[in-house]
Parts: sequence; structure tokens; C-alpha cells
Amino acid sequence: MADTDDFGAPLPTDARFAARVVSLNPAATEAIFTIGADSLLVGRSRWDEYPKAVSRIAALGDGIRPNIEAVLAARPTLVVLYATAENRAAADALARAGVRTIALRVDRIAQFHRLLATLGRALGAEANARIVSDSVQSTLDRVRSLTASRPRPRVVWPAWESPLLVIGGGSYIDELLTIAGAENVFHDMDAPSPPVSIEEIAKRDPDLVITGASRGAKLSANPSWQAIRAVRETRFIVQDPSVTGRPSVVLGMAAVQLARALHPELRDSLP
Repeated sequence: MADTDDFGAPLPTDARFAARVVSLNPAATEAIFTIGADSLLVGRSRWDEYPKAVSRIAALGDGIRPNIEAVLAARPTLVVLYATAENRAAADALARAGVRTIALRVDRIAQFHRLLATLGRALGAEANARIVSDSVQSTLDRVRSLTASRPRPRVVWPAWESPLLVIGGGSYIDELLTIAGAENVFHDMDAPSPPVSIEEIAKRDPDLVITGASRGAKLSANPSWQAIRAVRETRFIVQDPSVTGRPSVVLGMAAVQLARALHPELRDSLP
């Protein structure tokens, strides 16, 4: 492991700063619960929804450009942030106030494992963190093995409609698609969710469109989307955003869900 976080701050090497933890990173908050360290939490962001027990932790506002006064009012000894440029000022302000921070990006599967290992060490739960990490990776490896020899449908995953964004090669979802036995037609774009045009999607001609339960009908009803053959032929894969929508401890479950939808013949063999 690196000895600094994504803002260059030294990472805790033991649990001395873990007495009062504020997590403003939803993936980190869920991980803290999963490794059994939730008793240390005294605050979270208002975006944290998982697990359900998170509702008993005080919501302190946004996870991006957080309210520093509200965070400091919780008297934290450690604050976990998502490492975006918009949070660097918050990390600096917390450091000036004498509060240790951990700022990590979690856009890729490897970054999720790093987050778990970092939290395990910083919160005194290294053994539990290793168990969770190994369990998630075991499921991912099992799914990858089962789909490796299967035909790989070419797919597009619209992430947002206005502006039109799709899942690109910089996202953990692109990795999940590969593991689940699909080919993302926008894998060549490095951004997690690059902007594209409907014409570009039509040109790349995916076999399937991956979307939520209600969005497929909306796309079909939109005349612009009729330019895409898979939409005209209503070839949709429905995914559950509560499982696939975050790079967290449910990554294994997300890979299984996608593999079952993409390769129904494997359902009895999947974990």
C-alpha cells in the first residue's frame, strides 16, 4: 500500500486517530459498517444510504465541498473524504484544525480494495477488512471464470440523459461488464462517464442497452433514441442501481447480477 492518500497526506498506520470518525464518502461509510467499525462513526454525508443502519448516524451535509463547521462540530479525530479536486480545500481546512483526513478516489475495483485495506488499518479492523476484500474478489474471480469462454455481447450503458453520458473505460462498471462477459462499446474512452451523442452510440451499434427498470420504456418512447438499433428492437438489459450503482462491498453481487442478465444459461452456475 502507498503511505499517502490521493491528496498526498500521510495515511494512518494504526487506529490512534479512530476515536471519532466522520465519513463523507458513501463507499467508505458502507465499508466501515461491513468491517464492523461503525461504532466509531459520529457523522456521515447526507448521500450515505447503505446499509440501512446508516440512518442512525448523524448526517452532516454534502460529501463534496462539505460544511466544515458542521463537520468540526461533531468533534472528529478522523474524516474520510472522496478525493476530488472539489474536496481539497476541505481536507486543507480540516488539517489546519488538527483533524486527520483520508482522501481516496474509488472509481475502480482496485481502488475499492485499497479503500478497504486503508480503513481496516486506520480503524483497527484489518482482519475483517481482509475477509471482506477476499470475499468480494473471490466472487468476481468466479464470475470472470464462468463467463470467460462465452460470447461477449456488445453493450452501451447510458449513465445520464441530459447531457448524454455513458459508462466509459475509467469506471468500475466497465470492469464489471468485462467480468460479467460483455464488451462495453465505449471502453476506449478513458473517462468514467464521457459525454457522447446519440449518433455516436448508433454508429457503434451495441447489441444491448443496459438501463434501469423504467428507463428502457422512456428511451423507446424518445424519437431521438430510435436511431439506435438496439432501442428500436427493445433489446434492453435491466439492472438494479441499488446494486450496480456504487463501487462498494456489493461489487461481487453486482457482477453476478450482470452475468445472470447477460448469460441466462449460466444462472445455475453463478454464485
